[in-house]
Amino acid sequence: MSATATTAMQDEVRALAEARGAVLLAHNYQVPEVQDVADFVGDSLGLSREAAATDAHAIVFCGVHFMAETAAILSPDKTVLIPDLDAGCSLAASITAQQLRDWKAQHPGAVVVSYVNTTAEVKAESDYCCTSGNAKAVIDAIPADREILFLPDLFLGLYLERVTGRRLGIWMGECHVHAGIRPDDIERWQREAPDAELLVHPECGCASQCMAFGNDRTHILSTEGMVNFAKSSPKDRFLVATETGILHRLRKEAPGKRFEAVSERAICKYMKMITLEKLRDSLRDWKHVVTVTPEVAARARGAIERMVAIA
Repeated sequence: MSATATTAMQDEVRALAEARGAVLLAHNYQVPEVQDVADFVGDSLGLSREAAATDAHAIVFCGVHFMAETAAILSPDKTVLIPDLDAGCSLAASITAQQLRDWKAQHPGAVVVSYVNTTAEVKAESDYCCTSGNAKAVIDAIPADREILFLPDLFLGLYLERVTGRRLGIWMGECHVHAGIRPDDIERWQREAPDAELLVHPECGCASQCMAFGNDRTHILSTEGMVNFAKSSPKDRFLVATETGILHRLRKEAPGKRFEAVSERAICKYMKMITLEKLRDSLRDWKHVVTVTPEVAARARGAIERMVAIA
């Protein structure tokens, strides 16, 4: 699509959103033209807070399905749309509600902390939800004498054990994109760009290795943390270990600084399913509505609200 056609379609999207009374939320991993037309761009925690606080009639979620479900749970009186129903998540698919029930039965009395990258049914079986941005604060809020089951991301769980000093029961799930960022990728950049700051998402398979570097140039951060760090840092070169979609926002909000992907292969096909055309069609044709059954929503809401409330 040409730049002129893109601009025209973005204008059409904005007009449709205004006419429909809809707010457009886009995750940091969305394609640039979708990020640029959204009312809010952010990570899972920030977008959840926007979904809970908005007074718009409808929410169009440019992200993956579990995010739209979370918005529907937090705003049951609003219509929530996702432009492509097939926009799923390999991490969310790594555990089912029945698997979690079975795991809980083996650990009676344990506190269940579910990463937000889970289905509504899994959240309904959980005591707390968290994002990478507030996972440490959630773990720290749980009494030290309580057993904790953390799911579904293996690497985030291992990272949390290191930064909190708590022993966690950890589910062996992973994000295929972040797990694909390997130690060799980090080591190559350490050799080729020794002057650069290294920003690493804790879902990465290399996160524990990066913590072991023990230098002041390595930072384990959520995507929102990466943006905030880069904007405030006096440094001008950054290596980024997460899904490559974040590079657009980093370059936009920290102009004049240099951002490079540790791995150009770190692309989530599910995030990239949402296109500008599908967003336009979603608003024009009022599709696809995301709903959560009242019973599941009621059980999941407490865990999600605890996530939103914890800094």
